Amino acid sequence: MVTREDLESFLIRMDAEYEELEEGMYLARTSADDLPIVLNYSPPLLLLRLKVMDLPQAQGNEELYRTLLELNATDVVHGAYGLEDGELILSDTLELSTLDFEEVQASIESIQLAASGHIERIRDMAGAASGS
Repeated sequence: MVTREDLESFLIRMDAEYEELEEGMYLARTSADDLPIVLNYSPPLLLLRLKVMDLPQAQGNEELYRTLLELNATDVVHGAYGLEDGELILSDTLELSTLDFEEVQASIESIQLAASGHIERIRDMAGAASGS
């Protein structure tokens, strides 16, 4: 099983800047252009979470939600879009018992690629839904 030290080693191998916010919870950024990802070492799982944006409070988000579900089905390789506490997030869950460097790297890169590739479209849709 991957240990916290193994996870830190993986982040170092990816040249990620990271800090441990609390025991087992890391905030990592693999480049200055990428949004930070929270990695939560919580045996038997590693939870990855990237905040994409705050959700608009207005009604009329059906098109946005439909698009997010379609992106989950067609364009997000690792993880999925989700809603949590008024935020749009990308998240993934990995099993520590079989985890290796390549799987962590692939998950992080997939989440970052999805966020960067979709962010403008999602923000435009969210802005249209909120009337701004």
